[in-house]
Amino acid sequence: MYQFHYQQGAAGKLDAFPHILEIYAKKNTAIQLQSFPQQVAKGLCIYFIQEGKFEWWVNGVHYFLFPGDTVLVLPGETIGNEKGLLELGSIYCLELNIKPLKQGELVPGVWSGLGQAECAAIGKLLHLKSTSVLSRMSDAGRILTSLFYEIHHLELAYVTRVNQLIDELIIAITRQLTRQCLPARDFSSIFMKLEDALRKDLSHQWTVEEMAAIAGMGTTLFTEKVKGFTGFTPINYLINIRISEATRLLKRRDISITDIALDTGFYSSQHFSTTFKKLTGYTPGEFRKNNTYTE
Repeated sequence: MYQFHYQQGAAGKLDAFPHILEIYAKKNTAIQLQSFPQQVAKGLCIYFIQEGKFEWWVNGVHYFLFPGDTVLVLPGETIGNEKGLLELGSIYCLELNIKPLKQGELVPGVWSGLGQAECAAIGKLLHLKSTSVLSRMSDAGRILTSLFYEIHHLELAYVTRVNQLIDELIIAITRQLTRQCLPARDFSSIFMKLEDALRKDLSHQWTVEEMAAIAGMGTTLFTEKVKGFTGFTPINYLINIRISEATRLLKRRDISITDIALDTGFYSSQHFSTTFKKLTGYTPGEFRKNNTYTE
């Protein structure tokens, strides 16, 4: 195991990688107090447990960590040991200067080969993650080992190779996160999770790629599954959810129709009105007039 610790601005080897805030491989052979206090992550942090047993808190959740576990910490989340110490063992750490934009969209920067739609889907999945720990993820250890080798040895084309490995690591983590959250591959349960995610953020302009990513599928398979399960295309399925939520909100007279239109993801009140009448036979105003407050 290589042991080193590079920080941006303090190590020349990171000059070609302004997107890497910190990277280290550490073998901790003695417990030191105040060596790992709970702290707020500046960027996107990825930890990999190589050896030992660790007891960490990640964003307020308590975890026991074992070899092979990978820890994902988003910018602004907290991580550390409750007593401030780092237990015996070996860990890898990579902190990237990536800050998610509104709605969780990930914008890594020009160094990344990921496309805009891929970044949006990955960012949304990370934003919606239900756990910060990926169990027995050997791929992360393999990729980080290769990454550390490239930065440490600076061989031919190492800049390109390092950036490729970071992309590969982000993709592998996102896929593993999806598999771990949807272990049974039972589409009915996947479907319920997807609908829950959509309803929590209906104002977001969801794409088929983003919805497919949450389901852990490619867009073609996802579209076939949704059609088979609901009879609708993914977009029409989403529109039905928007209308369903809108009918609930229209019964509340304290919310304007324009606000309901925007909150449920329509571009304007006119777009909302046209779609609503097409699917229900009423304009939003007519529907509101005929329905009293029931909640």
